[in-house]
Amino acid sequence: MTQINIDLYKPEYKDDFIRLNTEWITTYFRLEEADIYTLSHIEEYILDKGGQIFFALYDGIVMGCCALVYHPEHNTYEVSKMAVSPHAQGLGLGKKLLETAISYARENGINQLFLEGNTKLEASIALYTKLGFKEIPIAEAAYDRCNIMMVCDL
Repeated sequence: MTQINIDLYKPEYKDDFIRLNTEWITTYFRLEEADIYTLSHIEEYILDKGGQIFFALYDGIVMGCCALVYHPEHNTYEVSKMAVSPHAQGLGLGKKLLETAISYARENGINQLFLEGNTKLEASIALYTKLGFKEIPIAEAAYDRCNIMMVCDL
């Protein structure tokens, strides 16, 4: 029987985080400067600022990831760098990752999450909506590929 586990960031998962995100971004879009910076400074940009990264392990193999990034300048948390390997799509890893991130946020007193996405990725927008995210007017998007912003009040 296959098993899905969610684990928090460990240094040995760093290459998986880079691989998964590079894979999904280049499948649909292109790597941008902000992506390159984040993927080159995972600990500094995400973890050292008070964020967290979650990994979906499918039978012990890292097949998905999702980050909560703290933006101290706005005192907000962003759901970011969510990626699932094409070999594991449709298994519910994205849902489990996002549910875990939301639970973690609630447990840590975070009242709202936001994310930036692209409406071309219909399955992800449907998942975000199902888990309580609502579209808001887009502010300054961090990436050229983003054409939708969503928030979830916890």
